[in-house]
Amino acid sequence: MHATDWIQFALFLGLLTLITKPLGLYLMQVLDADGRTWLDPAVKPLERITYRLLGIDPRREQCWKSYTFAILTFSLVGVIFTYAILRLQHLLPWNPQNLPALSPHLAFNTAVSFTTNTNWQSYGGESTMSYFSQMVGLTFHNFVSAAAGIAVAAALVRGIARRSVNTLGNFWVDLTRVIYYALLPLCLVFAIFLISQGMIQNFDGYTKATTLESAEQIIAQGPMASQVAIKMLGTNGGGFANANASHPFENPTPLSNFVQLLSILSIGSALTYYLGRMVKNQAHGWAVWAAMMVLFVGGVLVCAHFETAGNPIHHALGVDPDDGNMEGKEVRFGVFNSSLFATITTAASCGAVNSMHDSYTAIGGFVPLFMIELGEVVIGGVGSGLYGMLVFVILAVFIAGLMVGRTPEYLGKKIQAKEVKLSMLTLLVLTLSILGFTALASITQWGVVGLNNAGPHGFSEMLYAYSSATGNNGSAFAGLTANTPWYNTTLGFAMLIGRFLMIVPIMAIAGSLGTKQASPPGAGTFPVNGATFTILLIGTVLLIGALNFLPALALGPVVEHFLTVQGELF
Repeated sequence: MHATDWIQFALFLGLLTLITKPLGLYLMQVLDADGRTWLDPAVKPLERITYRLLGIDPRREQCWKSYTFAILTFSLVGVIFTYAILRLQHLLPWNPQNLPALSPHLAFNTAVSFTTNTNWQSYGGESTMSYFSQMVGLTFHNFVSAAAGIAVAAALVRGIARRSVNTLGNFWVDLTRVIYYALLPLCLVFAIFLISQGMIQNFDGYTKATTLESAEQIIAQGPMASQVAIKMLGTNGGGFANANASHPFENPTPLSNFVQLLSILSIGSALTYYLGRMVKNQAHGWAVWAAMMVLFVGGVLVCAHFETAGNPIHHALGVDPDDGNMEGKEVRFGVFNSSLFATITTAASCGAVNSMHDSYTAIGGFVPLFMIELGEVVIGGVGSGLYGMLVFVILAVFIAGLMVGRTPEYLGKKIQAKEVKLSMLTLLVLTLSILGFTALASITQWGVVGLNNAGPHGFSEMLYAYSSATGNNGSAFAGLTANTPWYNTTLGFAMLIGRFLMIVPIMAIAGSLGTKQASPPGAGTFPVNGATFTILLIGTVLLIGALNFLPALALGPVVEHFLTVQGELF
């Protein structure tokens, strides 16, 4: 890493730290149904009209079962809605290229993908999706799936913070307020900034240009800025163009690249401050934030080290080691910016990419893969990162209780068998989905035929695909040909499992904690702030991640690394 890389990384961390508190305070106002924001004069009337039109009583709160049922019902309707748009695309407006309807399996995969905030793309956006499909079918979900994730996080935090209650808020109110007061205003400002950097926002037909070789080139047009803004802020990641954030229209300048990186982590980071305010223990919020940041910084440094070191086989062929591993990288951003982007997008379950992860060195590719498999808790997606990390907090407190022979407590509430079982269920569901689907693909013809690489790298392609789908990330080792009936279907089910079979037990934990009475801390109470707790939390995340996935990772990137050192490529 060069001096400029260190300066940029320090600037990024500094700015992320600076915006965490003010944005967290604002989210506190948004997620409090009676809270006041500076947008109230303009937005409050629209909020009231929305409640009237939908028949919602904003003062009526829901128990965890009703809240969860609302999420599941809303998501099911969203899948059907988007599936219908994609299957009828050729009959709908805003289709200047006359693009045909999507196949049933691709429409299913895409509808599930955007509903679950995964945004896995088995297609090239500009060659497959009409403007109507992009804006109405997909960008709609970018907003509501992100808002739903924040709503679940808010419900869990309320369950932790409240005492002896059966209600956790109102899903419809949380969904509406997050969209109206947070996502829409932030995206409006962000989209204008992106347009100022040269990103396009239009409804023109595609432009035909003649190259210097007299060949015809098709240049995509369309409403990109509006989609890119929410894809980053909502940690969605679905690109308007197939090249995603490496496309000069989706990421025009180094400044747009830097601000997009910052936007990916901004809401997830701010939610840790919201946690501290809600539980009236700000030090606990910062401790959770610190654990996330240590894991994140470690991932960046490891990935950047191996990518800047380059491929030893290339060095033997005369490539300058100082050039690093430029394969698959966008030359405008270079090795470090690509490594930083890859780590951020997988730490945050975003899935946007400005380089091709399939071209990374073995250990460079190991980092984004392992970030996903940790449960997308290293900052994580908007909402999903916080509620995923709080599962590890419960397990860390439980482990601390076992070590001292005392009933574990979390912020004064007893952690009992029910909470521990539900926490383990969320982790086992993710593990079984990732490893189960990967094993199935690796022993079947439909799985192997989609590989573009042999040996351990080919295995890594399959493992990454199902990790990304189950982790609701959406990025890929781009060598995998996934637009097939079997891959689209199995990846679709992996996305559903990773989203909803995780949300249900987490909401059950929220309901259980909400009914508990809190006891004052005593001499034997394990403090959930400070360096000791942060280290224990980091250790819990890494230990569980290692136990679950290191055997599989050893078959993929780890063995590939040692074979590469011996001069063998795949």
